[in-house]
Amino acid sequence: MEDNSKIKFNQQLLSINEKLEPEEIEALKFLCSDLISPRNLEDIESGHQLFQKFMDEDLLNEGDYFLVAELLFLIKHHNLLQKIGYTKEKVKKELSSKRKISSYRVMLYNLSEEITTEDFEHIKFIMKEHIPKTLKTFLSLLRHMEKQNLLSENNLEMLVKICKPLSINLIKRIEQYKSEKGESESLSEQPITEEFLSKSQEEEKLNVASAITGTTSDEMEEAKFYRMDHSHRGHCIIFNNFEFQTMKRRRGSCKDADELKSVFEWLGFTVKIHHNKEKREMEDILQQCSTSPEHRESDCFVCCVLTHGESGSVFSSDEEKIAIRELTSYFKAHRCPGLANKPKLFFFQACQGPDIQESMLLEEDAKISPPIQVENPQRYIPVEADFLLGMATVDGCCAIRHTIKGSWYIQALCHRLKCMVPRNEDILTILTEVNNDVSQLTDAEGKKKQMPQPAFTLRKKVVFPVPPLSPP
Repeated sequence: MEDNSKIKFNQQLLSINEKLEPEEIEALKFLCSDLISPRNLEDIESGHQLFQKFMDEDLLNEGDYFLVAELLFLIKHHNLLQKIGYTKEKVKKELSSKRKISSYRVMLYNLSEEITTEDFEHIKFIMKEHIPKTLKTFLSLLRHMEKQNLLSENNLEMLVKICKPLSINLIKRIEQYKSEKGESESLSEQPITEEFLSKSQEEEKLNVASAITGTTSDEMEEAKFYRMDHSHRGHCIIFNNFEFQTMKRRRGSCKDADELKSVFEWLGFTVKIHHNKEKREMEDILQQCSTSPEHRESDCFVCCVLTHGESGSVFSSDEEKIAIRELTSYFKAHRCPGLANKPKLFFFQACQGPDIQESMLLEEDAKISPPIQVENPQRYIPVEADFLLGMATVDGCCAIRHTIKGSWYIQALCHRLKCMVPRNEDILTILTEVNNDVSQLTDAEGKKKQMPQPAFTLRKKVVFPVPPLSPP
């Protein structure tokens, strides 16, 4: 009986190991480097090797999986928790009494999740006198700083120095950690940076223009942006169609839906996910939403559609085709007056062309169909102002989705929103960075690429207010 229990225990750990990517192994090693000597972690290349180290140190056994659960929770691999009898809620409940990973280590890891490729290159340039050129990730840089005694729980000066020019949100995370340790030093006073200077120059231009027009500079500046000061940020509806009658199941789509829900709730939206809806149900939901009186007191509206698709259309769970133009038409001014002159943002994770050959763990959100003529996505936007369509791919091409991690486009979109909203960047700037991120991705064989494409009739900049809490 005991042997069977051990076999099951090992099988559970191996099933988790099979789902972990190399970068996730590195993250786990970093998080537990206060529990196990970094020297003993250097040669570990897989999850099962790491789990064996835990068992050797009596940190993991058949009766106590919590360390593994805590680590999976921290790297947001919530779908693997069920393999060891946990849920996200159960981990949260037990953290206060069973936590093994220090708040210092968690803070550093969360910083690494917000650091973009451009940020990392900026940091490497600033610290080029202190670090080797071979460092490839922010986590490896943090480990090097610790080895050189440039970083520790009570020595965050260098970390603050390199994070300050990048994002106030990074500083807030450090402040929160210091506050929890009882330190009151404020880190959020910002130095004069190039960004500050450029804003000053922009203000000077506004002052000149206001002298000519008789309009105050504040009024002119405000006119550049959509209002974001109503009593309600707005509604966000997510259609997550992942099960169909004959089409392939869209594994990994729930990861996208959960991430979108988390990010847009953080931005202040009321979010509702609709799973596997037939065409009639989708139309009813859109009609009901478009007539909601709550739009009058809202800043904007967001709709995300995760499903299979083809040129100019997406599919309901009963495999009925819905034209993108038809879907967006519910929110034109004459049908939804509460959203008139307000931004209406649509994001589509769906192929816009025929299927292509798969590689391991990668699928395409396409219905098998013959080649089609490439179209311009601008034609799908209603012929009126204030719409934005964020398409995962250009017309005629596939949109790639990882069966565990979610789609390239949605994951990049959520990551960039979390990183760039705290910097007061507008949505088109954010989508440009999403384009760049996704364009650099490829499959395991280096054969598949993807290029997102936004199309819009926005008249002003969409800049979401910075939420008071850190990104999820």
